[in-house]
Amino acid sequence: MHEHHPHHAESTTLGAYLPLVLLLFVAAIYLSAVWRLIQRHRNWNLWRTMSFISGIILLAVAMSPAMMSYAHADFRGHMLMHLLIGMLAPLGLVLGAPITLALKSLPLKGGRTLTAILRSQPLYFLSHPITTLLLNIGGMYLLYLTPLYNATLTSPALHYLIHIHFLTAGFLFTWSIAGPDPAPCRPGLQLRVMVLFVSIAAHAYLSKAMYAYLYPRHSPHPAEEIQAGAKLMYYGGDLSELLLAVALFSIWYQKRRHPRYRMGLLLD
Repeated sequence: MHEHHPHHAESTTLGAYLPLVLLLFVAAIYLSAVWRLIQRHRNWNLWRTMSFISGIILLAVAMSPAMMSYAHADFRGHMLMHLLIGMLAPLGLVLGAPITLALKSLPLKGGRTLTAILRSQPLYFLSHPITTLLLNIGGMYLLYLTPLYNATLTSPALHYLIHIHFLTAGFLFTWSIAGPDPAPCRPGLQLRVMVLFVSIAAHAYLSKAMYAYLYPRHSPHPAEEIQAGAKLMYYGGDLSELLLAVALFSIWYQKRRHPRYRMGLLLD
């Protein structure tokens, strides 16, 4: 029997469609920027648009009321939501090159401000592959190996903060490894590949520990659900990290082929 958390359920009902409205707003901003480029007769890769919108759609599926309800009641649903929010959707969003689009579509003053942010030391530190690895993988270890997961079942605010963390950490990690957007001082291929392999190993180790020792402990979910969720985490993580590796080497190959490719930005 699953425990019922009325406070969580009520809060989810009241704000059920807010994430979907926010995602629709973000998609509209992206598409309007693409449209402005087209109006100026400037090129924009259709695949980038499709990639970004696919990321938005994956997030919409993950944050839909039906998925939220399923994830709250069943650990398999929770893990599916985690994979969508923290791993698969960020890949689509990052490959959509939103920063490149912003640099091309913003007025000159806005573009200079964004460039200054990209070159700032805080962003460099926050977006370094090792930092993003710690934020991403560290967050997962903290959630599942401590009482934090059980706390999210009774605290709607904490529940949403965890989602925001995994989306942000997943985006930064993906961007630091294989982002096509400009990133001054981005580390070389060797370090990024090493960080990606560490991530794969850490992700696999965590999922195996969850399967063997039934983490998160003292949750309302039965053992078979936790083990099924751990398997989903293991194989789903492998799939997303394989896609990330393909993106990494594809962008690296483009950089070698195109002399106009600078700082991870392939000019259209």
